[in-house]
Amino acid sequence: MKKTILLVVLAFAWIITPSESQAQKKGDPMLQVPLGFASYTFRNQWKNGVPEALDIIQQMGFTEFEGGAPQGVSIEDFKKMLADRGISLPSTGTGFEQLESDPQAVADRAKALGAKYVMCAWIPHKRGQFSKEDADRAIKAFNEGGKVLKENGITFKYHVHGYEFQPYGKGTLFDYLVENTDPKYVSLQMDVMWTHFGGGDPAALLKKYGNRWVSLHLKDFRKGAPKDMTGLTGPENDVPLGEGELDFPAILREANKIGIKHMFIEDEGDHELEALPKSIAYLKSLKY
Repeated sequence: MKKTILLVVLAFAWIITPSESQAQKKGDPMLQVPLGFASYTFRNQWKNGVPEALDIIQQMGFTEFEGGAPQGVSIEDFKKMLADRGISLPSTGTGFEQLESDPQAVADRAKALGAKYVMCAWIPHKRGQFSKEDADRAIKAFNEGGKVLKENGITFKYHVHGYEFQPYGKGTLFDYLVENTDPKYVSLQMDVMWTHFGGGDPAALLKKYGNRWVSLHLKDFRKGAPKDMTGLTGPENDVPLGEGELDFPAILREANKIGIKHMFIEDEGDHELEALPKSIAYLKSLKY
């Protein structure tokens, strides 16, 4: 009898241990991944010199980069510049049409960069009128292109942009996209601001689709600014993290439960050098 009880206890412990090991303690930091940034954040700085821009990036404490080599710089030279500053490049991007027409070229470029992920941030459509036909075109391109990328050792991810939350069936066209893309070939990147802008709930969607999410873009939205489903808004509505409408503690809790390993700050405002230190300080201040 004692032996039976012991076996039951051990079996129960085996079941609960994984979840317990992932539990956070009070005071643990909510930011549990390397500090990353998206290339577009420094769009105004690259023209002043790539090494100079990377020096600023390094001084801010960023260690991960999502993007490609800036114009006029070779891939090899750029990779060396990043490596010299302790910055890795886990992820790059592609345009929809290139993924649709020549996914092998997309894979070859990603491999040259050393990236393990390729993201697509926009599906062609008429402004504010994303349709099922647009979604069907994307589903085909993502499934087929994602298969080619996987065969090359790369994970494809679709970057949610907010216009996908048009009502459809019992949910939205975003739900339709997720449900009809193959998880083996298509993962997801949540831009938390654009998700919010289009009417989605970032934390709830992270929970709903779990490990389909592999990375985040972090940015905040000015309190009270108008929202719609265009996926487009002015730079004046981009504010430092923690100063806008987004609930970052809830977002980070769900992201950590899923096990997301990459989070990239993307600042689309006009004063990124002033805003970024505020965003970084806010992220680092968040505790369980």
